[in-house]
Amino acid sequence: MTVSATADAVVLDIEGTTSAAGFILGDLYDYARPRLEEVLGRDDDTVRTARVDAIAETGLDADASDAEIADALRGLMAKDVKSTPLKTLQGIIWAEGFAAGEIHSQFFDDVPQRLHAWHEDGIRLAVYSSGSVASQVPWFRHAPQGDLTPLVEDFFDTVKAGPKKERTSFDAIAAALDVAPERALFLTDHPDEVTAALAAGWQVVALDRAGEPWAGTAFASPAVASFDEIEVTR
Repeated sequence: MTVSATADAVVLDIEGTTSAAGFILGDLYDYARPRLEEVLGRDDDTVRTARVDAIAETGLDADASDAEIADALRGLMAKDVKSTPLKTLQGIIWAEGFAAGEIHSQFFDDVPQRLHAWHEDGIRLAVYSSGSVASQVPWFRHAPQGDLTPLVEDFFDTVKAGPKKERTSFDAIAAALDVAPERALFLTDHPDEVTAALAAGWQVVALDRAGEPWAGTAFASPAVASFDEIEVTR
């Protein structure tokens, strides 16, 4: 099955869409878990804000120790809760891990070649993920197939755009990209994100990849198993 769309911009989800969820929930989560406490103790404005937000989100006392906060955040990780302070801290850890060559990203084989083709055809590309922008950029920069960041115009997370299941987040992204909603195409594997983007007037194609968390879902949009099945023209 091939799905055709006419769009000026394609916005990409990551987990389950460009990359295997198991890789992120496995290798990257394993890398972050033992490093949370050390990062929480840093004298840094971003970390301090994430620390306060994490305490509020997990219901800990205001004077909770770094170890207690780290344990609570590991609990959120075990449930794959899309927590903004957790994603912020993970982003810091992963960015440092990528820079040190200790971790690497993963993309489905069909993704990089299609991104290159769309970029060459003048289709604008952006990323919208629950993972922080600080983790998204090195994820694309350290792709096994080569640096993909030159192809991507902008990166959005839940801090920059808002929750991924809310229509207003897609309104914000369309405004930031200065693209009409009907000329924007969102690619995701999550049914609730499909619904939110459609409500904002976007075009949507769902990724129904075998073995991924939402495989076999009845999506409210057309669904494909690979980027090779998506044709985008301007």
